[in-house]
Amino acid sequence: MDNNQPIIVKRVKKTAGGHHGGAWKIAFADFATAMMAFFLVMWLMTTATPEQKLAISGYFQDPVGFSEGASPFVIDLGGTPVLAPDKTLNPEVRETLSEDKPVDASAEAVESMAEQIERERLELLLQELQNKVEDNPQLNKFKDQILFEITQDGLRIQILDAENRPMFALGSAQLQPYFEDILLIMADTIKDVPNKISVSGHTDAKPFASVGGEFGNWELSAGRANAARRTLVAGGYPEEQVARVVGYASSALFDRNDPFNPVNRRIDITVLTKKAQRAIESEQDGEEGGETGAPAAGTPQAPASAAPADATEPVQPRELRERLNIFEDGALRFDQPAAQ
Repeated sequence: MDNNQPIIVKRVKKTAGGHHGGAWKIAFADFATAMMAFFLVMWLMTTATPEQKLAISGYFQDPVGFSEGASPFVIDLGGTPVLAPDKTLNPEVRETLSEDKPVDASAEAVESMAEQIERERLELLLQELQNKVEDNPQLNKFKDQILFEITQDGLRIQILDAENRPMFALGSAQLQPYFEDILLIMADTIKDVPNKISVSGHTDAKPFASVGGEFGNWELSAGRANAARRTLVAGGYPEEQVARVVGYASSALFDRNDPFNPVNRRIDITVLTKKAQRAIESEQDGEEGGETGAPAAGTPQAPASAAPADATEPVQPRELRERLNIFEDGALRFDQPAAQ
């Protein structure tokens, strides 16, 4: 026998762990890091102000012109985003920010972008409120009485009376329980946006009958608007976010063809744009400063009360207080036939 036959030795290389090794941990760590970054970006976007979002948008649209014209940082908390017309790579911006009017054009661009961001926010709020009305059984049965629309002043929420479902007790500022529930649910949603609100009350054209004629639809509509405000605040809406509460009586009818239609009796809640809010605050500042003049357009004014023809003595303070203190716990003290 030939003893020189080669001996073949097979060596099997064993890999510890096989598919149970640690490679997957690296992939998972990368995934976790990416998700953390994603949620961090989402959190920053929800907490950023419109001005900060505007700054971020300006930086990514034109980083060269933006950073050299304003600030080297994406968000400049101490300044305003301004583009440099001589550095920008965007030809449209270069044309807009010409040498003859760089400041005005830039301010208009910033204002326009801020208004666009605000409009998108109000549209999202509108969608959220509509979804809440559809999904909430308590609201859904009243959806025909709740209207939403975007106006030049902001998001307007109108809650209308119905023939068989009035919002208030007859001739009173006392809320019906279902209307109170609607306002509480609304407050929980609209308080999530930083915009202030305006609350207004409206009546139909039916005259209000009260003792001596001291109380009418102007007072009734204002009292109902204020009752709605109190309910919103009770529902968690910040009181400092209420910009105005006003009564319009029947001066701004919903149905002009039928002044006695129940839908004319309504409460309007407007989530104001910053522009509308500034206009209200400017008007109020003028009144506090003692300025006189014609009322602003679209602002109805109650007619001045004339003294009785046979009045020979001024009304005493106690009697005046009794006349003006017509509400008690949100309801009228007069037990007289009254308009809705």
